[in-house]
Amino acid sequence: MTDYLQTQLRAVLDDLGGVPDDFDVALEEPANEEHGDLAANTALRLGSLLDDNPRSIAETIAERLRDRVDPHRIKSVEVAGPGFINFRFAQDYLFDGLAELLAQGDTFGRTDAHTGETANVEYVSANPTGPLTVGHGRNAVLGDTIATLLEWTGYDITREYYFNNAGRQMRVLGQSVRARYEALVGEDVPTKTLTVDDEEVEVPASFPEDGYLGTYILDIAEQLYEEEGASLLTTESLAPFRQAAEEAIFADIEATLDRLNIEMDGYANEQDLHDGGTVQKILDGLTEAGLTYEENGALWFKTTEFGREKDRVLVKQSGEPTYRTPDIAYHTTKFERDFGLMIDVFGADHHAAYPDVLDALDVLGYDTDRVEVILYQFVTLVRGDEPVKMSTRRANYVTLDDLIDEVGADVTRFFFLMRSADTHLNFDLELAQEASDKNPVFYLQYAHARICSIIDKAEEVGFSPDADVDLSLLTHEAELDLIKELLDFPQVLRSAAEARAPHFVPNYLEDVATTFSQFYDHCRIIGEDNDLATARMHLALATKTVLKNGLTVLGLSAPRNM
Repeated sequence: MTDYLQTQLRAVLDDLGGVPDDFDVALEEPANEEHGDLAANTALRLGSLLDDNPRSIAETIAERLRDRVDPHRIKSVEVAGPGFINFRFAQDYLFDGLAELLAQGDTFGRTDAHTGETANVEYVSANPTGPLTVGHGRNAVLGDTIATLLEWTGYDITREYYFNNAGRQMRVLGQSVRARYEALVGEDVPTKTLTVDDEEVEVPASFPEDGYLGTYILDIAEQLYEEEGASLLTTESLAPFRQAAEEAIFADIEATLDRLNIEMDGYANEQDLHDGGTVQKILDGLTEAGLTYEENGALWFKTTEFGREKDRVLVKQSGEPTYRTPDIAYHTTKFERDFGLMIDVFGADHHAAYPDVLDALDVLGYDTDRVEVILYQFVTLVRGDEPVKMSTRRANYVTLDDLIDEVGADVTRFFFLMRSADTHLNFDLELAQEASDKNPVFYLQYAHARICSIIDKAEEVGFSPDADVDLSLLTHEAELDLIKELLDFPQVLRSAAEARAPHFVPNYLEDVATTFSQFYDHCRIIGEDNDLATARMHLALATKTVLKNGLTVLGLSAPRNM
């Protein structure tokens, strides 16, 4: 309905003249139901532009709209206050929409707005140096849900994971595994003490000062010892230790993502960019553009020419690139694959780095308008109002697996999506495990299970979802309110996709569950006149469909029983 009314409004404004083509025709639901189902403040915003009274403009627009709109869709167009234009839906529109919802079933909410368009969504992208953190979890769920929302609007999506497997981090990882391996193989291996988070940890003397701690490193070393015995003790190369660590950790990462119902379409890594010459190609391109210089043995990028406070290093004195350099190279491969839209999901700590990547791509001739960067804020685990640090032997930080173990995959996903990505998230572990309406996951899944139970009981007394139904019998205010709420679902998904704002969906689903509860409080189903009961059962079935489809978009299960 929003699209339909925007089209009609746009046509009226074109007839009026003097209104720019890019004037935003916005509609919103009024806070007060007495003001209609949708409202436009168009006239208020046109007052100064057209040098006329907003109320007068609104009256003119409303009069012309009344001649244009389909009376089977719009019951009335009214002007209120200083110039608001309020719309009320016709009951025919509500009943036809409900029938269409029931007919579409599991596909209700999907649109073809972007059919034929391609998008690459890069997310998680954690380096294979240890188990995924809680922060990685928010990244993973945000990216995965954004990808799903885009799919539901017609995009052909590629979910991609990029990781750095070259350079210093991987070298330190290899050294950490080798030190643990040498301690397993050798006898009387000397040790030293490291202080980590105010705690002293005893490690082999060869363990790097900034090495990776946690039992996962020891597990990898033990696996190497089982497979290779002492044969690696004399090797000078870090390669077997790095490779074993990368493979083991990546297998662990994939297993964790699988627990959250996340499956990637493709993986890309830094080493391949070096081996294929892509990194050198972008360095050559920036140098040819006159945007690099050498100083103190390092290669610098003249980012000050783009308004930055200081220039940035592309290649360190050691010859190793900084992470910006392979990131630039990686993005060129996305352009070469001709994605129409490229979305990167990064932590807020990338806010200073990603503009440099985009500037470099611009210089190299790529259309960076096709690249969107979504920055998400970090997560604090709390119990009630108190921050907590869960103890873990596996790593010296809280792993994503630890969180899933405590609260479950569905709750983990939902809580990561409850707030806008650009706001800090306090993840309340007590609330996450509460089996009550205070827990929004429990509330939604229980609402779905409750409706399943209602339908099952109705089928026991003869209700059939395939029975002929007269939806026009649904005239109670609570019934009509629920129908309106359900018919918002496609627009909510589209808005969430366009704004890259998955949190729109859980907020909407909570409204659906609440509106259904109000309907069920006021409108009996079993025990009513058979025709009315059948109509109300179909309304319950439609609510179940929307809840299930919404939970599916969020990557959550929709249980039939709880």
